[in-house]
Amino acid sequence: MQLFDWIVLIVTLLFIVGYGSWKTKGSKNVEDFILGNNETPWYTVGLSVMATQASAITFLSTPGQAYHDGMGFVQFYFGLPIAMIVICLTFIPLYHKSKVYTAYEFLERRFDVKTRSLAAILFLVQRGLGTGLTIYAPAIILSALLGWNLTVMNIIIGVLVIIYTFSGGTKAVNVTQKQQMFVIMSGMFITFFLILHYLPNDMTFTSALHIAGANDKMNIVDFSFNPEEKYTFWSGITGGFFLALAYFGTDQSQVGRYLSGKSVRESQMGLIMNGLLKVPMQFFILLTGVMVFVFFQFNPVPLNFNPNNKIAIEKSAFKGEYQALEKKLEKLSEDKKVINLLYIDQLNQDYDNPILRKELVALSNKEKDLRDKAKEIISRADSNSETNDKDYVFFHFILHYLPKGLIGLLLAVILSAAMSSTASGLTALASTTAIDIYKRNVSEKSEKHYLNATKFFTLFWGVVAILFACVGTLFENLIQLVNIIGSIFYGTVLGIFLVGFYLRKVQAKPMFISAIISQLTIFVIYYFMIYSQEKLGYLWLNFIGAILTIVLALLLQFLFFKGKIDSEILES
Repeated sequence: MQLFDWIVLIVTLLFIVGYGSWKTKGSKNVEDFILGNNETPWYTVGLSVMATQASAITFLSTPGQAYHDGMGFVQFYFGLPIAMIVICLTFIPLYHKSKVYTAYEFLERRFDVKTRSLAAILFLVQRGLGTGLTIYAPAIILSALLGWNLTVMNIIIGVLVIIYTFSGGTKAVNVTQKQQMFVIMSGMFITFFLILHYLPNDMTFTSALHIAGANDKMNIVDFSFNPEEKYTFWSGITGGFFLALAYFGTDQSQVGRYLSGKSVRESQMGLIMNGLLKVPMQFFILLTGVMVFVFFQFNPVPLNFNPNNKIAIEKSAFKGEYQALEKKLEKLSEDKKVINLLYIDQLNQDYDNPILRKELVALSNKEKDLRDKAKEIISRADSNSETNDKDYVFFHFILHYLPKGLIGLLLAVILSAAMSSTASGLTALASTTAIDIYKRNVSEKSEKHYLNATKFFTLFWGVVAILFACVGTLFENLIQLVNIIGSIFYGTVLGIFLVGFYLRKVQAKPMFISAIISQLTIFVIYYFMIYSQEKLGYLWLNFIGAILTIVLALLLQFLFFKGKIDSEILES
């Protein structure tokens, strides 16, 4: 980090925080604070929806995911465009017609206060954890690579977000996310083209794709029916569809973005924009990770990208053993470079040499074996160390190979993404707590009182998110962890909403009971089928939870509550 990098980073972040606070200062009432007075145009809705999902985890973990496992993760998003259409046709018109502040407010009108509270609490639990992760993800990487204190980093990111979110609510989030998306995508495009520029002179983009393909990084679609595979076409189009439907249709962090739209049409256009651009954006981020992989076929690469592990090894009795592996990797890297250059030369002559392709695969397998041995040594040196280094790959490239100024810009990208997702999470948590829990359980108060309560809950959840971040822990991969947390809860919540929208004869009691049973069942399935044995891809939890909730609600209704009609249903 040079002086110019610090200037770029600080100026970018201060501009976003200052602009958001100045532009939206002084919300007059709860509607203004939570819904932005319904003044948001469609393109701002679309950008805000994209920025909310595109957290720092996306830009840290996704390239590393592609570096290790290839492009297959893009299948995770295949169900998203279909989900956008369903939400536009059903969810948005009903929310606007009901004139609700939160998605869960609709559930009380359709069912009862217990069902509303259950859905709100499930949301608060998973979004509280998720918001903590959006702070923790960039903080742990920045602290490891720049030597900054992790707790201090968590507090800095959290406080920056609280400042403008507390001041302007939803309007501040929407306004700042436009700037954040511009910074994010500008930084990613510049980085992508710099990677291509850094590749050998006689190497074309097509040649780079060939090298990636030879190493099984370009297997985009998998049509297998194996439930143990995390990412397939079928899990993406079903589990991914249900996850997107739940996230964009029932998660207040997203619902709040399009409830602030000027009209039903503006909200719908914003979501359609997200449906059209989200998959290409994720494809591009994954492709950037694949290009980083190709880049490291011609440049030195560490045994483990996490610098903390290197420090732990240096202080241990296993230093010599680890250094021996490093020398082997150094020799292997030279061999890879030679074979890759020969392979490119053959490609330039329109010949995809199968012998050289096999040699590339063999060298990659040898490198993987060395990395696995390194992980074993790291674990022996420090049993508490995190050997999985997917989340550090892209940042290693940024710090070691990008020019002055651009490092600061990419740091601003990561922090901006963290701030955008965290801000959306905080407004959603605050509005849900204030409207669905607090307002529903206290005597009638003034608008000013509820506005102040919502601001207080923004501050409260900001502190909680920072505390979650401070006690966070790495999982296999942060991008997977945040989606696993969502998948555990989203299926049940989505099932409640689908019954509420489409099955008008189902009453409150069978709905509430079925939701409880379904959520408990999902906990059991996750523990025994995913956490303990990895016999099921986590995306299927969204499908199972939603279907189970719907089926149980129907069975309970017609077996035990047949003929009984709630007054709420008669009124609706």
